[in-house]
Amino acid sequence: MDMLWNGWGDPDKAAPLPEQIAELLRELLGVTPPAAPPARLAEVKVPPSRLADDARDRIAAAAGGAEHVHTDAEARIRHTRGKSTPDLLRIRAGDAGAAPDAVVLPGSHDEVLAVLRACAELGVHAVPFGGGTSVTGGLAPTGDGPFIALDLRRMDRLVTVDEISRTAVLEPGLRAPEAERLLAERGFTLGHFPQSYEWATIGGFAATRSSGQASAGYGRFDEMVVALTAATPAGTLELGRAPRSAAGPDLRQLLLGSEGAFGVITSVTVRVRPLPEARTYEGWRFPTFAAGSAALRRLAQDGPLPTVLRLSDEAETMVGLARPQAMGGSASGVSLEPDGCLVIAGYEGGEDETADRRDGAHAVLRGCGGEYLGEEPGSGWEHGRYAAPYLRDSLLGAGALAETLETAGFWSSLPQLYEAVRAALTDVLTAEGTPPLVLCHVSHVYETGASLYFTVVSAQAADPAATWDRAKRAAGDAIAAHGGTISHHHGVGTDHRPWYDGEAGALGIAALRAVKDALDPAGVLNPGVLLPPASARPSQRG
Repeated sequence: MDMLWNGWGDPDKAAPLPEQIAELLRELLGVTPPAAPPARLAEVKVPPSRLADDARDRIAAAAGGAEHVHTDAEARIRHTRGKSTPDLLRIRAGDAGAAPDAVVLPGSHDEVLAVLRACAELGVHAVPFGGGTSVTGGLAPTGDGPFIALDLRRMDRLVTVDEISRTAVLEPGLRAPEAERLLAERGFTLGHFPQSYEWATIGGFAATRSSGQASAGYGRFDEMVVALTAATPAGTLELGRAPRSAAGPDLRQLLLGSEGAFGVITSVTVRVRPLPEARTYEGWRFPTFAAGSAALRRLAQDGPLPTVLRLSDEAETMVGLARPQAMGGSASGVSLEPDGCLVIAGYEGGEDETADRRDGAHAVLRGCGGEYLGEEPGSGWEHGRYAAPYLRDSLLGAGALAETLETAGFWSSLPQLYEAVRAALTDVLTAEGTPPLVLCHVSHVYETGASLYFTVVSAQAADPAATWDRAKRAAGDAIAAHGGTISHHHGVGTDHRPWYDGEAGALGIAALRAVKDALDPAGVLNPGVLLPPASARPSQRG
């Protein structure tokens, strides 16, 4: 099944906003229905393909045949941009100006390699495409000339499982739910469940350093990768022959997080773990965000650490965003009275080990002032943890602007970072005449710090994409000024590149440019993503 072309996920799950929530938005934020309905698929026009016939034939031969190259309007529309709110606002308005000139579906590492070599010789840009879930402009190159979307869906196998080493070799186009199903048949799990889980792919997880909602227990995806293979225009990289090595810098790290700018990941070898015998989720209430953060820090630094650990601030707890599937329902309602901050803690693993870890965490949480709420809040979160992107679609349909951004920082600077980003978003959007509701949660914790994930809801201005751009730039500046990273797990793409340039520094960017020049000398891979486009851009030949 393809993802909804102008929204998120399964088309059958798209639903209008509950009237109770719509009324609240009208009263609280002045949200009004949009003046016009979104464009229908048949109404969206794509520009003519710039790919010359002989270039298309050459690429088709590299990909295994003409049936693996699509230039029809629908295929190109479905591969246009990603799933950020500005992306959705543009496609809903019928703007497919950033559509690829063709969609190419290679079926093997050798075919990917051949396609990239053909693109380099022809001067055609190539943008790797997995689940299409990018929210940072990672699928919209900024270079001139034609480009193809390199869709990896045909490369979707679980290749091998090494039960002794507890590793598995996965192809990049394998979607996360199918990967979990195949691993479960062998008694294993990745334990990687980001909010994009239902649609994201294994290759996308690696290319963006994805972090799942159970990262406290299973780790980030880049921590799971022990080996990988990548195709580049200059040749093949095969990296990783042991769990750890002192044989020079770890070259795997060049591809992890590279977002398709250096090469196309064609397989990953990942650590897997046995399926858990026990799984329990529960809720706790803390009086303030500061008190809840202190409790999370205690667990992260001194243990025992739950498998899932997340904290919603007062605003997010108030509107119930931790359980978006229940918002507006008769059982939950919506309250405007702050009622502390909700912590979700989850425990997975062996029966005895899980029980011991849970008892230890209970002692810490109670000692830090937490109030135990039982398992209902935790199970409610578990069953609705992939619902927020669908809620975002419903909010857009009701006339609201809804978007997210995230960062991470050290524990000592986290309170200032939190306040600065909230203030930046609030100040800009209020000045635009659309005062926002700014919500936040912590969902990834480490001994030294944690992530902050912000959700912003406001009325739509006359040009909501431009308004959000100004707000996000202010938030990016606040993140940089207060010592945060411009992205904890969404990636750089094109949207975050100005702040990434500052974060990496001029010498760091020059070093990465040297890597790109070695692996992609013609500069055909994802131009403008992660790194500024090279001054000499390829032009189509042939």
